[in-house]
Amino acid sequence: MTDTPAAPTRYPNLFRPLTIGGITLPNRSVMGSMHTGLEDRLKHADELGEFYAERARGGVGLIITGGITPIRSGDLMPMGARMATPLSVFHHRKVTDAVHEAGGLIAMQILHAGRYGVTPFKAAPGSAPSPIHPFKHMRMTESMIRRTIRAFGRAARLARRAGYDAVEIMGGEGYLINQFLCAHTNDRTDRWGGSTANRQRFLIEVIDEIRRQVPREFPVILRQSVADFVQNGQTFEEIALMARRAERHGVDAINTDIGWHEARVPTIVTSVPRGAFVKFTERLRDEVSIPLIASNRINTPEVAEDILTHRRVDAVSMARPFLADADFMVKAAAGRAEEINTCIGCNQACLDHIFVGKKVSCLVNPRAGRETRLVLSPTRAAKKVAVIGAGPAGLSAAVASAEKGHKVTLFESRDHVGGQFAIAARIPGKEEFHESIRYFRTQLAVKGVDVRLNTRASVEDLKEFDHVILATGVTPRVPAIDGVDHPSVMTYAEAVRGEREIGHRVAVLGAGGIGFDVSEFLTTPTGADSPSLNLKEWEQEWGVTEDLETPGFLTTPRPDAPLREVYMIQRKASRQGKSLGKTSGWVHRAAVKGKKVEQISGATYEKIDDDGLHLAFYEEDDKTGEKTLKDRRVIAVDSIVLCTGQESVKDLVGPLEAAGISFDIVGGADLAAELDAKRAIRQGTEAAAKIA
Repeated sequence: MTDTPAAPTRYPNLFRPLTIGGITLPNRSVMGSMHTGLEDRLKHADELGEFYAERARGGVGLIITGGITPIRSGDLMPMGARMATPLSVFHHRKVTDAVHEAGGLIAMQILHAGRYGVTPFKAAPGSAPSPIHPFKHMRMTESMIRRTIRAFGRAARLARRAGYDAVEIMGGEGYLINQFLCAHTNDRTDRWGGSTANRQRFLIEVIDEIRRQVPREFPVILRQSVADFVQNGQTFEEIALMARRAERHGVDAINTDIGWHEARVPTIVTSVPRGAFVKFTERLRDEVSIPLIASNRINTPEVAEDILTHRRVDAVSMARPFLADADFMVKAAAGRAEEINTCIGCNQACLDHIFVGKKVSCLVNPRAGRETRLVLSPTRAAKKVAVIGAGPAGLSAAVASAEKGHKVTLFESRDHVGGQFAIAARIPGKEEFHESIRYFRTQLAVKGVDVRLNTRASVEDLKEFDHVILATGVTPRVPAIDGVDHPSVMTYAEAVRGEREIGHRVAVLGAGGIGFDVSEFLTTPTGADSPSLNLKEWEQEWGVTEDLETPGFLTTPRPDAPLREVYMIQRKASRQGKSLGKTSGWVHRAAVKGKKVEQISGATYEKIDDDGLHLAFYEEDDKTGEKTLKDRRVIAVDSIVLCTGQESVKDLVGPLEAAGISFDIVGGADLAAELDAKRAIRQGTEAAAKIA
């Protein structure tokens, strides 16, 4: 691990050592468990080892792996990562050796998926099927339960042989142990269900079995759910009892967990206020004396330091922030926090990937998960590189090119950098996007990029450069609708930037990601009044209660009244929002529903005039394809916002080709489909990486 000061003055509490069982962490940071998609195959062991080693070199106090199952019935995916045989030990040795050579500490998380497994062999305590994954599970018999308990102990023993410094028992997020603990999923009437003591029996026996198979000094951490956010979830009394019992039976620390995967309360998306759930961890301080680790939406050293200074917890768990920046802790220790690439909670390349079977990466850091393949090797001969456009693609290309040692000039026609990110940052709940702009702006200065704002580059300007990266982005597409030039009509960019006055009744044309963003923008307060910046208002909107006797801490959601009357309209007859992210799309759909946005599908835009927006609805014959007019409707609105797609800005492509100038085209300039910052930033980085 890179040497860091014992207690940097800006973050003295974050950098205090912490002892958990027989190990001492050099600081109070924990890289929380994330399944990366690299755990499951031996051929990826070297990649996984380098992924973790880079974070160890970056100063993380303790790394916790993605969930490793102890038995086939607990697999997350078919043939998923398992710790059950000596061959598994060999596989994992590559990972632990890499971390230890980098000076780090690493714990293996033991996870049984229960009914959340995506396999036909899964087993769970209760009878209710999973609402988020296919396949009917087997209801566990007494012998299956006993076999599973023994498997947890065996996995811990093998993990120690594999070189892990500790193990973590996954007892949250709605996985098997959480399924035993909650009446929501545990409908058993035998000794493993019914009363609180019976529902807690499985976890207690798992802890006892692990303690039987590993030495007392070997740390055992419990990932405990302290807020289930599901109906018939645990009360605080049950949670506190479980924590006390866990400590008595030999658990060395509790890493708190928030929400189930099926919960209807968002817990990790960008619209969740920072540190929103720390108080759920704090409540255990009077119950146990072992270290408590707080988690969820902690993404900057300032937030971490505040929690450790003013709250009653001992460490902070940050998973995705270490995806976004492996050097998070080193930069914080050196007083370079403004250089940290902050996690914006978008989910697009991490959770959205893993839930569809892809390998994890990061939207703002495309090298995450590709450390051995996407390498920014220093150049042997610096080239003059011009980057045209300072949106996400251009910013990543400029910074990565400069990191390789090239002399970079960045041209931007506007008076600021950020492009589409600067627009997104104005959306309520997406304020975190400002952090990415801050990061890139800082990196441009640190790496000496020549930034030329208010400048449109011409081919003549570019002839002096060895290579050009064209990142000119997109412009909103204006559809051919009769009356689209009416004064009430504006593009989404004009609306969000505040360039046009918006009335009280608004029609939003288009129901893709931008349509949903704009609908939230139109109906929700911005700035300091945004619920994402006001915890009490956010809890009210999503139905989170502080009543300790309420199971699952759920109450009736009470969103504020919408600021405007909004209609979101699409031409497709399908359900709106189908293209939104796997793990965040439901949040946006619920938000616009809560704001009483009227969603209209299957509409044809006929014309726009002083009366408003004229729509027609047609019925298509399945056999002949002929369309028959079914209905017409005029929506009287004050404003119409176009979220009807984008068009690539490629004005320089032809002139560059004619002049024989070497160039790459990236981001929206390459493909103007639904805005995709993940692809844009990745393409910008890849274009820089291949410049010799």
